[in-house]
Amino acid sequence: MVMAAEQVARTITRIAHEVAERHRTFDDLALVGIRTAGAPIARRLSDELRGITGVRVPTGALDITLYRDDLMRSQVGPQPILRRTDVDFSIDDRRILLVDDVLYTGRTIRAALDALIDFGRPRAIELVVLVDRGHRELPIKADYVGKIVPTSPDESVQVRLEEVDGRDEVVVER
Repeated sequence: MVMAAEQVARTITRIAHEVAERHRTFDDLALVGIRTAGAPIARRLSDELRGITGVRVPTGALDITLYRDDLMRSQVGPQPILRRTDVDFSIDDRRILLVDDVLYTGRTIRAALDALIDFGRPRAIELVVLVDRGHRELPIKADYVGKIVPTSPDESVQVRLEEVDGRDEVVVER
């Protein structure tokens, strides 16, 4: 096990403190989590930021299924499952914190950037990930990283969250 529940919680709290230190104001900040696991992490970050700063940061969830470049591959399938995008605020001229669970090749983030830009023109986009496992195929780097976990390409990093899986943990599987 790479991270147990307590470590996941402490890591999200630490990232929230890093965000609070880096940003002087929060009136134009918003969090957008990539479905599935990025959305609950974004909500947790928003709760932590509210506890630290007293400011409620708008939070949304983004479905990137139709933006993925592997849509026709067998991993996604011929009938991809579409989830709901829930961004009920304007992203125009906002500083967006794009949140995901694992940063791997960078292709998910590229798809998320494409999807996000279809909603408007943010002032800036920063990337928050719980785990960075390396093996980038695109020039994408996270601004906030919970934990760097060196892996081999034949391994898989599984982030399990209470909201989705009934427990919090991060494990590496072969």
